[in-house]
Amino acid sequence: MTLKSILTATTLASLGTGLAAQEVKIGIAAEPYPPFASLDSSGTWVGWEIEVIDAVCAAAGLDCVLTPVAWDGIIPSLTGQQIDAIMASMSITEDRLKTIDFSDPYYNTPAVIVADKALDIDASPESLAGKVIGVQASTIHQSYAQAYFTGAAEIRIYQTQDEANQDLFAGRIDATQADSIAMADFVASDAGQCCEIKGNVANDESILGRGVGAGVRKGDDALRAALNKGIATILADGTHEAITARYFDTSIYAE
Repeated sequence: MTLKSILTATTLASLGTGLAAQEVKIGIAAEPYPPFASLDSSGTWVGWEIEVIDAVCAAAGLDCVLTPVAWDGIIPSLTGQQIDAIMASMSITEDRLKTIDFSDPYYNTPAVIVADKALDIDASPESLAGKVIGVQASTIHQSYAQAYFTGAAEIRIYQTQDEANQDLFAGRIDATQADSIAMADFVASDAGQCCEIKGNVANDESILGRGVGAGVRKGDDALRAALNKGIATILADGTHEAITARYFDTSIYAE
């Protein structure tokens, strides 16, 4: 190993050792977001992101405790020190980076429009003109819809994506915008048989971000470095791929 590599490895090892001595509260959204995170019949949190959290923490040598927090209060809970990190499918955006720091990305998937199969639309603002679009509050999808669809379409805000999906099923909205993987899970369910993915929205990294990372407080460089170490380890040793294969047909990590 080069001297730089030895010093980097030693630094990360010491960071992990120090953090392992205390519990690290990992904030997850209290609202269900399958297949990433939801409660099973026994009240246990399960899903792709839950398994990734466990794997990242193990690889980083961290003693992590899942801490459910309402989505719209999750960043204030971090900055207020009720939790130590956020791992709740939170996209890395310039707006959020003004308030918190992020680890390296651990997944990255496109945003899509979902609507009734009988509705002849695509994901363009022109096609959605005159429609009612449901989005989850305090998400990149709300920001995107308000930036690109306001004026031509009506934007309806929901506290959870599940509520938006229910109104889509009931015909109270025409479409919803959300993560492609989460919506693939929805349209494959009984409730989602009415609907289909109409296409990816045009990418705007300034709003949609550059993937999902773990949010940490500004200046908490030790925890951020430890989480980066854990993410890099599970990507390199095949753990990330093995977890993904249990839930999805394709990779959901893109550099």
